[in-house]
Amino acid sequence: MSIPHELSLEFPQSWNAIEQLMLFDAVFCDLASAYQEINRRIFRIETLEEPAEPDVLADLKRHRSLLKEEIAAAVAATKCAVA
Repeated sequence: MSIPHELSLEFPQSWNAIEQLMLFDAVFCDLASAYQEINRRIFRIETLEEPAEPDVLADLKRHRSLLKEEIAAAVAATKCAVA
């Protein structure tokens, strides 16, 4: 079973740029790692593999959304710098 909302699924058109940023930008790598970790925890909670209160799940989803926005901004900035 694949995990929904993985970065490669959320940013398929930017996946090469994300891989490059993960290799060469430590701050971005930490950001992407945090996103992946939170996303996988959300998946475990939603599949009932890990128990959690509804408010915990809601907070994790909000945090994931904020991280996704930061990732999108970093990818966009990289594309502008290259262009």
